[in-house]
Amino acid sequence: MLCGRWRSRHRRHEEPPVPAQVAAPVALPSPPAPQDGGNKRPGLRALKKMGLTEDEDVRAMLRGSRLCKIRSRTWKKERLYRLQEDGLSVWFQRRIPRAPSQHIFFVQHIEAVREGHQSEGLRRFGGAFEPARCLTIAFKGRRKNLDLVAPTAEEAQRWVRGLAKLRARLDAMNQRERLDHWIHFYLRRADSNQDSKMSFKEIKNLLRMVNVNMNDMYAYRLFKECDRSNNEWLEGPEIEEFLRRLLKRPELEEIFHRYSGEDRVLSTSELLEFLEDQGEDGATLAHAQQLIHTYELNETAKQHELMTLDGFMMYLLSPEGAALNLAHTCVFQDMNQPLAHYFISCSHNTYLTDSQIGGPSSTEAYVRAFAQGCRCVELDCWEGPGGEPVIYHGHTLTSKILFRDVIQAVRDHAFTLSPYPVILSLENHCGLEQQAAMARHLHTILGDMLVTQLLDSQNPEELPSPEQLKGRVLVKGKKLPAARNEDGRVLSDREEDNEDEDEEEEAGAAEQRRRAKQISPELSALAVYCCATRLRTLRSALPQPCQVSSLSERKAKKLIREAGNSFIRHNACQLTRVYPLGLRMNSANYNPQEMWNSGCQLVALNFQTPGYEMDLNAGRFLINGRCGYVLKPACLRQPDTTFDPECPGTPRTTFTIQVLTAQQLPKLNAEKPNSIVDPLVRIEIHGVPADCACKETNYVLNNGYRHIHLLSKDGASLSPATLFVHICIQRS
Repeated sequence: MLCGRWRSRHRRHEEPPVPAQVAAPVALPSPPAPQDGGNKRPGLRALKKMGLTEDEDVRAMLRGSRLCKIRSRTWKKERLYRLQEDGLSVWFQRRIPRAPSQHIFFVQHIEAVREGHQSEGLRRFGGAFEPARCLTIAFKGRRKNLDLVAPTAEEAQRWVRGLAKLRARLDAMNQRERLDHWIHFYLRRADSNQDSKMSFKEIKNLLRMVNVNMNDMYAYRLFKECDRSNNEWLEGPEIEEFLRRLLKRPELEEIFHRYSGEDRVLSTSELLEFLEDQGEDGATLAHAQQLIHTYELNETAKQHELMTLDGFMMYLLSPEGAALNLAHTCVFQDMNQPLAHYFISCSHNTYLTDSQIGGPSSTEAYVRAFAQGCRCVELDCWEGPGGEPVIYHGHTLTSKILFRDVIQAVRDHAFTLSPYPVILSLENHCGLEQQAAMARHLHTILGDMLVTQLLDSQNPEELPSPEQLKGRVLVKGKKLPAARNEDGRVLSDREEDNEDEDEEEEAGAAEQRRRAKQISPELSALAVYCCATRLRTLRSALPQPCQVSSLSERKAKKLIREAGNSFIRHNACQLTRVYPLGLRMNSANYNPQEMWNSGCQLVALNFQTPGYEMDLNAGRFLINGRCGYVLKPACLRQPDTTFDPECPGTPRTTFTIQVLTAQQLPKLNAEKPNSIVDPLVRIEIHGVPADCACKETNYVLNNGYRHIHLLSKDGASLSPATLFVHICIQRS
């Protein structure tokens, strides 16, 4: 990213020829193997670069396997699955023909590969098959799991091991390698007769596939300039030249030339000047030398400690050139402060995969939430048959799942991505008997993971830190009055929005004892640090750190509007959970930024509903190693803070973003070969109301410095799509 000023240099007008740029060659892939399979499959250039052509597991995947796909008790179909030669996609057979791209899934979209009966589908419908033959491919985003059964245990293991190797290699790829694979994929699709040559008609088809709207005359002129053999075909080096011209980024070349001077290469001192102009922390000559040795492709240039344009582009496309500070991709914040000092990634109605009226409930929804870094999940618990409590959205048509199955999913998946504590937010509608069953399941399934007593009995009113609670599970729920002070009350975990806030306190110990009978002592004992409490007033004499209030978004907004600073002081000491209004029948979300502005820690969102609200949530918790805990700013942690988000004071920082260039932007409808997208970039800033802003670029009619990784609306990577921006931060 270009931070600070761009320095203009006076160069002489006479410029020597630009030396050829060094790049990995791009060759057209060989035709794919016939669909009936065969052992010899030529043209495995992509896999060769990955170092996997001789791997036995990958070779078996290239030959293909007939695997049984399981959807229900009665729907079990055998399908042919085969790894494509690009090493990044798997083709599978369909009974009903569809567009070719609907017959594949991509390795980069896989979230996890599980062995045995480790999915809800296989636990329910795969009992007839031995676990050693079963595997589940779980995808990022909203795509359903793929539950498969192999003919033998060894064949299942080949796919498990093979996919693990491919995913590991893909994660290790740099942007240039990803781009190379992307090009191969589209070249093979555009080469209609699979002769490794490209006619102009096929070139036009390629341009449409990669969303480049180019004038036919200009495209043909470019085609002819690259057709050195003058035979109306492009092949080998000619295709490489065409693609090089197509993928040029003149805006970035201009920046390179500003710093490189007339010789068109960057010396270490020139690269250092570029880094200093960006405001890079710790920029030194040694660091510039290290960047050259890491990213320069030309060995001769590297030996002379010079960086060519290709090396410069490799650096810009690397993690060190991303908008996200590389140091922040790991846990870097102080994790020894009380829980109330952190924003905590929180899910609402976690069990749902769709709407809250008739959508299915699934344990897989909890697995997906944990995979997105969620640290607080919700369990709506109701009476179930056979003495077993169930989880679903009460009094609706949503399906039901067993409470014990959800706790097993918590045990197996809660700490896969993050080691920091998980909070189980119980909305309890069960009688005493099934509450006792819930407590029993929590104890027996979670074991030592479960927090059952204070960590520090000398300081019972102090919240522990995420570091102290690593690998532990907290229960948020109701507490028996006997376990509280004189003001303790028995509450629902979720307040009613039509409640009269000014009503008199409910009178009589008899009424309180009657309601207390509805709380099981066994379950009450598990609410150690997260005791559900109705928030009556913000004027409490002493903070109660171990009490958690649950507020609807409407009440939270009212408190922000009418008592902003008092609400922030409250949240500096104890936890507050905010949840969407029940009127959001389609499981829509509210803007979480308003709640974060006031220091609310547990801002619960419907993780199953993509949109800008979930984009904000993903951005909030992208830093600190995606561990689900982000330290709040100091002004939101101090008990005597004077900060008010509605009146934040005079702006002290100017934040400027300039969009420079974008490339490989995806099409909205990949199945319409003639469709072309005219993309634009919208920049939004979310914070206190005075800071919020939104600007758009003009439409880019011809689709084409930290770079920005682009994601689909459900969070899947759109690599190799890239966006380059210039960011400038000026503090007064």
